[in-house]
Amino acid sequence: QVQPVESGGGLVQPGESLRLSCVVSGSSFSIGAMGWYRQAPGKQRELVATITTGGRTTYADSVKGRFTISRDSAKNTVYLQMHNLKAEDTAVYYCYTNYRRDSALYGSWGQGTQVTVSS
Repeated sequence: QVQPVESGGGLVQPGESLRLSCVVSGSSFSIGAMGWYRQAPGKQRELVATITTGGRTTYADSVKGRFTISRDSAKNTVYLQMHNLKAEDTAVYYCYTNYRRDSALYGSWGQGTQVTVSS
């Protein structure tokens, strides 16, 4: 079982920063692209940022210039550094990873971590 586990969420005030981490555990697999998604109450889950094994990144327009995704492949970990947080960033943030095992490609979601931005 390949399982991403997120951490780092919490309650912050507008304008503050947070860093989310996601560690992928399991055995006999190789990680591919990784990403962060979020889901606000009453809304659909949306893409926040992705990063390939080569370090190529993509971002949702709403977070460009404020969020940075990075990864440490040696630690099977992906990070999301969030600056200048806004109330509309409030959501549950989910980590997603593609991985390969026995020549087949799979995907796995984490359980999510809550980020609340409020004064």
